[in-house]
Amino acid sequence: MKAVDRVTQDKDISRRWQLFALVAVIVYLLWLLAPVLMPFAIAAMLAYLGDPLADRLERLGLKRMWAATIVFVVLLVVVVGVLLLLIPMIVHQVENLISNLPRYGDWAQNVAWPWLQARLHLDPHTFDSERLLGTIKEHIGSIGGVATAVIGKVSRSGVGIAMWLTNLVLIPVVAFYLLRDWDRLVATIDGMLPRSVQPTIAHLARESDAILGAFVRGQLLVMLALGVFYGTGLGLVGLSVGLLIGMVAGLLSFVPYLGFIIGFVAAIIAALVQFGDWAHVLMVCGVFMLGQLLEGYVLVPKLVGDKIGLHPVAVIFAVLAGGYLFGFLGVLLALPAASVIVVLLRYLVERYRMSELYNDEGPADPVIAEVEVAVRADGDVAAGAQVAPAPGDRPAE
Repeated sequence: MKAVDRVTQDKDISRRWQLFALVAVIVYLLWLLAPVLMPFAIAAMLAYLGDPLADRLERLGLKRMWAATIVFVVLLVVVVGVLLLLIPMIVHQVENLISNLPRYGDWAQNVAWPWLQARLHLDPHTFDSERLLGTIKEHIGSIGGVATAVIGKVSRSGVGIAMWLTNLVLIPVVAFYLLRDWDRLVATIDGMLPRSVQPTIAHLARESDAILGAFVRGQLLVMLALGVFYGTGLGLVGLSVGLLIGMVAGLLSFVPYLGFIIGFVAAIIAALVQFGDWAHVLMVCGVFMLGQLLEGYVLVPKLVGDKIGLHPVAVIFAVLAGGYLFGFLGVLLALPAASVIVVLLRYLVERYRMSELYNDEGPADPVIAEVEVAVRADGDVAAGAQVAPAPGDRPAE
């Protein structure tokens, strides 16, 4: 009997090592192929976003081919329309910001630095605005030189242009085929899983899909809505760079309060530099207060809910770690991957709490047992000392 149990245990260990080796090989291949996975990752995200709508159309009676075609055309029109609308506006905003950099420098030198020095009682030489502005201009020039060199190199390289155009064409093509065959691919992957772990993986996949659906679809809509609201509100206030600040605040809103803080500070500075009065500052405050109310009481509860469970620190770490390990592809996939990792960690915590390591009822360590006995004895003595009457005391009548 013991020999049979030993053989079964050895088989379980061997199977676990095989699964671990398979996962390690897949991760290593993804790391090696990261430079060429960008269009496929973007296409997979687009297909994932459009799959629920395609399923709904399919339930209404359309074939999968026609449902995928309709959803693909809608996604393509939306993406192209947004790019055609936003790119000229953002370019105009960036040009406006660059042209107004001297005004921001004068404001910092003549208003901001003296105010800080007076309030904080700092040495006048603490803030050397001329040196700071010189450093900024130097770095801006170096960035421009690097960008010029890169653009020149790409323009001289037919292979670079061909790769860029290939990726641009691959994204919609791959997105369409993934959207058309999404359910079939999921069923194929499910059929290839080892039968011993298929129920567990299927359960984790359903939980991951729920979290990803809430995050990817919901949070993207929240970011888009906040970007539009902040950009429109700051534009109505009259800020020349209001759209740019609003878009940045919306894009950074996936980290709680990060987009609000950066957008609010930038908008206040822009209002002080452009107008120099408190009326426009108060209007900027009103825009961001309304934005926070809209995000906290309408957008997040309706579109995202409470299914994600990602701590803001975990979000920041995921983005930085993804960028460090896989570049822009890692930044793009950091938050979806973090959402899946949260599901896996919850599962591991549940398994740990059900394990013998957590619920072990066996004999305790002798040293720990001796300490526990001593502590209990001391507690009993202390409790007896509290209730025992002192000599000469009479019991209360």
